[in-house]
Amino acid sequence: MLLNEPQLVRNFRHALIRMEAFMAGASLLLLLGLVFGQVLARNFFHSGIPNAELLSRYMVLYVAFFGAVLAVESSKHIRIDVVAACMKPENIRRLQPPLYLISSILCGIMTWAAIRFWHDDWQYAAEHERWGSILALITPFGFFLLSLHFLLGALFSPARSDSPS
Repeated sequence: MLLNEPQLVRNFRHALIRMEAFMAGASLLLLLGLVFGQVLARNFFHSGIPNAELLSRYMVLYVAFFGAVLAVESSKHIRIDVVAACMKPENIRRLQPPLYLISSILCGIMTWAAIRFWHDDWQYAAEHERWGSILALITPFGFFLLSLHFLLGALFSPARSDSPS
């Protein structure tokens, strides 16, 4: 049984979604600008933007994670629902909270693993390469956001893009 969503939680989710949508859009624009600038620099000036490839790889992760959390929140994420084709809609709705809880736990485990991996990367990175480790924080942060959104979806139901806000 899903809980009624308190106004404080609704406001928190709304603010979180706005921040994530801004970050997804900004990351995508930065990625496009960076790649376009790199193409121009290579073709017209026979040089390049230093570390553009590394930056663009991280920007892809930023876009992917922020896009994924927005998809989870609007319940438009990728699912494996072979069984759902044989089930009644009310049974699918009843199964959604426990499946979201399982997804939250799995993303929590991935958060922990990503934190450990990031810590090792930070510990052994050369001083002049630590800026890359800072950018790599998106991995544990992204998994944390996914875990949080799945947990909120398990407790209160995910927000629907077709429902009035």
